[in-house]
Amino acid sequence: MTPRRIVVDRNRCTGIGICESIFPERFEVDDDGTLIVYDDLVTPDIRAGIDDAVQACPASALSVVPRDDQ
Repeated sequence: MTPRRIVVDRNRCTGIGICESIFPERFEVDDDGTLIVYDDLVTPDIRAGIDDAVQACPASALSVVPRDDQ
């Protein structure tokens, strides 16, 4: 599998927190509504959970892309 990472479109993110509710190990919305991504690396063992969070985002602010540093 090609290494992949999570990307947040900060202009689209509304801070609703659905991603956090689906995958709290990687996502948190802080008190001012800013999304924190704890680790942007997407490994095979968490890919399905990350994909669920990406697909559930009502603002389409999340995506998974190939890592640039590989």
